[in-house]
Amino acid sequence: MPDIAPDADSQLTHATGELVLRHHLCWRHRDLDGVMAYYHPDIQYHDFFQNRVIGYPELREYLQASMPRAADEAIEHTDRIRADGDTAFIQYRITLRGGQGLVSFRTSEAITVRDGLIWRVNEYASLVHEQPAQALRPTVSRLGLSPQQLGHMANDLQQYFDSKQPYLDPELDLQRVAKECGYSRNQISYLLNQVLGQSFYRYVNQARLQHLLAALNTAQAPIKVDELAFAAGFNSLSAFYSAFRQHTGQSPKAYVKQISLRARAQDSP
Repeated sequence: MPDIAPDADSQLTHATGELVLRHHLCWRHRDLDGVMAYYHPDIQYHDFFQNRVIGYPELREYLQASMPRAADEAIEHTDRIRADGDTAFIQYRITLRGGQGLVSFRTSEAITVRDGLIWRVNEYASLVHEQPAQALRPTVSRLGLSPQQLGHMANDLQQYFDSKQPYLDPELDLQRVAKECGYSRNQISYLLNQVLGQSFYRYVNQARLQHLLAALNTAQAPIKVDELAFAAGFNSLSAFYSAFRQHTGQSPKAYVKQISLRARAQDSP
């Protein structure tokens, strides 16, 4: 018996690793039917980030909402798939594109196999702030959102701001943004406050400021900064000056002077 056990263990480890790899490839290729075919009827999917357990009847909808939308989605695997007996381990990192590199999720999964199918999944995720100065935020989603879904939401929000430029409207509010992005007000608020670590109005004013800075770099003299600020969606000069100084470390007047000096230097023979 002692001579047989190591071979049996090795075979089990190999079979587990192969099955989880095939399941993972289906996931990468967004093959939902293929993914579901690997799950045991008694599957329990433990999502500790959401503090919930998903059974087979609800699993398809849960996975569909969390699946990658494109082959190049920003999921970085930090280790190869490792198997030990009937359990395999996967580690990866999800960076929120809409967070402009501010935050990411570090995720690990322990996948247990029984009867040739995936019987248990324990998924753990923790929020990682790339800037140490920021305070850590709660790491449990109370709105039924997985790290993958939050990543989709951040990307949708950023694409909406880039393509539609809603920030140019000085009356823009959270309700409108949520509706036009296809999410609830609470979901967008949670993403901004608890994940990206900024208020709605700061997020909007940052977009307005980026728009204004691009306009400044192509503006012809005399440059009227206040008019450009209002055109970018700011409805308060005090809010504009505060956001400008916080982002550039300079007053608008000093920044414009710097642009003018740079332009003269380029025009000089």
